Amino acid sequence: MQEVDDKTLLPNADGSDPVTPAFRDKEGELNPEFLAAAADAIDASDADLLQRLVEDFHESEMGDLLEALAPEHRYRLIELLGSSFDFAALTEVDESVREEILEELETATVAEGVRELDSDDAITILESLPEDEQAEVLDQLPAIERVALQRSLDYPEDSAGRRMQTEFIAVPPFWTVGQTIDFMRETEDLPETFYEIFVIDPAAHLLGAVPLDKLLRSKRPVTIQEIMNDEPDRVEATQNQEEVARLFERYNLVSAAVVDEGGRLVGTILVDDIVDVLEEEADADIKQLGGVKSDEELSDTILYIQRSRFPWLFANMCTALIASSIIRLFEGSLEKMVALAILMPIVASMGGNAGTQTMTVAVRALATRELGRSNAWRIIRREGAVGLLNGLAFAIIMGVLAGLWFESPELGLVIGLSLITVMFFAALGGIFVPLTLNRMGVDPAVSSGPFVTSITDIVGFFAFLGIATAWFNL
Repeated sequence: MQEVDDKTLLPNADGSDPVTPAFRDKEGELNPEFLAAAADAIDASDADLLQRLVEDFHESEMGDLLEALAPEHRYRLIELLGSSFDFAALTEVDESVREEILEELETATVAEGVRELDSDDAITILESLPEDEQAEVLDQLPAIERVALQRSLDYPEDSAGRRMQTEFIAVPPFWTVGQTIDFMRETEDLPETFYEIFVIDPAAHLLGAVPLDKLLRSKRPVTIQEIMNDEPDRVEATQNQEEVARLFERYNLVSAAVVDEGGRLVGTILVDDIVDVLEEEADADIKQLGGVKSDEELSDTILYIQRSRFPWLFANMCTALIASSIIRLFEGSLEKMVALAILMPIVASMGGNAGTQTMTVAVRALATRELGRSNAWRIIRREGAVGLLNGLAFAIIMGVLAGLWFESPELGLVIGLSLITVMFFAALGGIFVPLTLNRMGVDPAVSSGPFVTSITDIVGFFAFLGIATAWFNL
């Protein structure tokens, strides 16, 4: 009976090929048995076994495998697979892993792999290389491909020009439907995926577009000009990728033409690239809200992560010192009534959480352009009302608990009033801070946290200790 342990892929009893362990287990996690088998094949330089293990892999699965393997196994896997390795898998791994692999590969190997890719995937790999190595790879490509890729690299990072695919189908307006269909049937190097035919003039200016479904439903003698949409979906090559993603999301686009400043067609951008953009931008916003650099990845080194997180923690330490100075103003009151010190963290915690909730909603709404001048005051009033209502609810709950706990109804009243105050101002701070930073041209996802934390702590401590001092005349 054939068995597979954690280390070896054993042959069947009859000498036939072993059964390959599943790449993922029932929970969808990477299967340790498969990883062990792949690592053993790499250590043994067994290209045939390795090929059998990964022969049906999608590029995303190959990317997952590369990330799961030890660093010394990654580039060896590519070398063993040779021409059968799909370099598109390198677009599915963390940037630090991609850079590490590319450093180990020969320039000729990278150039050969890039030649087989769509231009948008090729750009993803090329922009991970230093400029001198980029030039070396480009020099080994055919002139037409080299010029197209270099043009994309010349566009700003995170622009549509970097995301676009330079392979597209464009025809003149006087062609017939029959001519266009015959052209596509007879041309061997068509784009792997496309959804529309673009219409251009002799100077490559975009005149219109014809969706494939409309093309196939039209009679062969009909001219392209008769059925084309003369206001096709288009984006500027220099337009930020996040703005392009919002257009796709808003208008349910599948593809769009990319034009230069002169209105000439230079490429197309497809929805699969936009899905990546949306994921990247959402990932960056979440990380920045937590004080983590947007480009931090699980594969980064300890020292890099430590250095990237230090500034945020330092900013929070500074705000904590400010809050502590407020507490020091009331040290006499704290000495006389220990209950205040026991209840004080509750006020700070509730205010901090309320501020963070509002800040998260505000930052995300600003990023998606749902929050702007037209509705800012309405949202501010709404968040203020929510903070006030939550403050009242928790004032009643905490007031009763504190009154019973310390057998002092007056103390319950004090913490209740404090919670109403801090949760109301925390909600206002959670929306005013991102709006103000955004108006100043500062990314609110990066900078809002310390300011909101500082506001909630200062207001919370001052309100609680100030009301207690005044009420009990401490």
